[in-house]
Amino acid sequence: MAARMRLDALGVGLGQVMRHLHHDRPDYAGFETWIRQTAGAPDPLVVARYHAWLDGIEPPEAMREYLNAIDAMPPALDEADLAAWERDGYVILRNAVSPAEAASAAELLWDLVGATPGDPASWYSDQASIMIEQYQSAAQDALRRSARIHKAYAQLWGTADLWTIVDRMSFNPPVTLQNVPSVGVRLHWDVSLVPPIPFATQGLLYLTDTSADQGALELVPGFHRRLESWLDEIGDADPRQIDLSAEAITIAANAGDLILWHQALPHSASPNRADRPRLAQYLNMYSPALIYREEWR
Repeated sequence: MAARMRLDALGVGLGQVMRHLHHDRPDYAGFETWIRQTAGAPDPLVVARYHAWLDGIEPPEAMREYLNAIDAMPPALDEADLAAWERDGYVILRNAVSPAEAASAAELLWDLVGATPGDPASWYSDQASIMIEQYQSAAQDALRRSARIHKAYAQLWGTADLWTIVDRMSFNPPVTLQNVPSVGVRLHWDVSLVPPIPFATQGLLYLTDTSADQGALELVPGFHRRLESWLDEIGDADPRQIDLSAEAITIAANAGDLILWHQALPHSASPNRADRPRLAQYLNMYSPALIYREEWR
């Protein structure tokens, strides 16, 4: 957990760190220089908060005041939202960020891909993945600083003492004869399936209006309530090779809406059958008490 928090405190993403370490193999000084060149100087308050956690003491007063302010905010998720979360394992936080903030991040993503909304030929590049390895920008920082998003996660976790993951963006263009979805089991988990499955969240922020057939997030609602019994039922079979797509739904939402889901739900980006790309930012928060399973299944 300390390593995960350290990266987020420094403002760098796990993927970009792993690529740098494996490709460039820097020494300590070189790695430190790369972090500053990539993410800028770390926020002293965030670094102080990280060291306070390491030392088992209270975070700095300014951080305590901020977290207390999140606690004191009106709920971002109402009773119906929370009931849906318990039942389905996911919820949509409407208007999680402003239209201007979503549009700014969408503009950044179009620029990164080298594409324009009105030119479908520009939507396709040599990139094999819908994941766009962009982690640092003012537009992304604005999304991650959303107090409304923080409040929603605080309601689900039961605490405002959460850390924001520095994560990637996503550009999912429509399927074509040349851009065919990969064959195989699409729905997956990003967590070990060794029971008991610990509580954790995941989140995807739509940057543009996204219809159900537009490469929308796909998941199996309610599966968090039966995952462990299902694992017992399948015995020694590989759960990651079992196709659950017949039970899945796709989640339509508007620009600036955040979909939050329980990590026990099998999920995926669905094939884009619409006439425009899906643009999104991965945006999640976690508690320092999050449990990681060393054994992987």
